[in-house]
Amino acid sequence: MIFDEILSLHNGKKIPKLGLGTWFIKDGEAAEAVRSAVKIGYRHIDTAQTYRNERGVGEGLLSCGLGREEIFVTSKVAAEHKSYEAAMESIDGTLEKMGLSYLDLMIIHSPQPWTEVNQSEYRYEKENREVWRALEEAYESGKVKAIGVSNFLEKDLENILETARIKPMVNQILCHAGNTPLALIDFCKKQDIVVEAYSPIAHGEALKNKVLCEMAEKYKVTVAQLCIRYDWQLDTVVLPKTTSPLRMKENAEIDFTISKEDMDLLIHLEKIKDYGEFGRFPVYGGKLEKK
Repeated sequence: MIFDEILSLHNGKKIPKLGLGTWFIKDGEAAEAVRSAVKIGYRHIDTAQTYRNERGVGEGLLSCGLGREEIFVTSKVAAEHKSYEAAMESIDGTLEKMGLSYLDLMIIHSPQPWTEVNQSEYRYEKENREVWRALEEAYESGKVKAIGVSNFLEKDLENILETARIKPMVNQILCHAGNTPLALIDFCKKQDIVVEAYSPIAHGEALKNKVLCEMAEKYKVTVAQLCIRYDWQLDTVVLPKTTSPLRMKENAEIDFTISKEDMDLLIHLEKIKDYGEFGRFPVYGGKLEKK
């Protein structure tokens, strides 16, 4: 069964291979979304300080009817927190806001503050090492059971690896058909870092792609199911986002196999360049103005 599929982090911690992403789920809707996902079978919930829904996600976790140890919960240190003190304070704030005694995974959301992404060559090497030190201490104290990063390129990972006492266990990255960073995925695998794929459906843009639509019809699945299965066969943890119980159920119905030939086609699919209204966000190539 899909929900029973897990990957092992290098510290032995087990992580469910399919999770619920919660970006753009409002705080007031997050609790019900989490309860619905858990009822369907999801055992992995992903949030972040920047999503501004940690309180709602925590409420959903505490009211879903399962024990805390049965759900894998991730949050992310906001990209703007680039000091040891700010990172540690934010981790404590997340635990308090969510009403939890520990997190299963805490990661650095971005190597640069969002207003610097796509605008600055400065990669915050020293600062990220300080944030990583905070994560290491949170891990050693039991506040978090695993630690990792997000949106880190190879050079960002190498910077952490040079001084880390505990190397990253996860790198959560944008990865979907039409945007597959193969070199980065390969580097992570060689370092025993599990790759998590967010936006597997390209924030909806994949649904408009002719090649994906025709291939989905061939396999008699939805485009979303095809995209999720694609990331699944890349051996990544996949994090589709939705508030719809129907979509949650459909997203988990990926018990089919994409052929090697079709996987190769999807790996080399023409890059999606326009993410529509979401293209303004840095993860999709946009620029945020400094306030």
